[in-house]
Amino acid sequence: MSSPYDFLAGHKVEVFTATWCPDCKRLDRVLADAGVAHEKIDIDKVAGAVDELERETGKRGVPFVRLDGKKWVRGYHKELTLRFDPKLFASELQAALSK
Repeated sequence: MSSPYDFLAGHKVEVFTATWCPDCKRLDRVLADAGVAHEKIDIDKVAGAVDELERETGKRGVPFVRLDGKKWVRGYHKELTLRFDPKLFASELQAALSK
């Protein structure tokens, strides 16, 4: 069964996350349901993670996805009522990989 995230196969996917974050829990569920292998980096438990996130993205909010150790994509859509659109997220990931 295919998913809109099949293009991530072979890419390193890291999710900067926190246990208290509902958007993070949703993103983890979306990726897991799609069969996307990903590493969770908890900004409250991994030393220096929040500083790295802020240095690289200018943000401290989570979730953020890092692709192949260098491309960053926000894992939520604060401008949307439901705060997440899976199709929009897939297109943002694809755009980041094509840069």
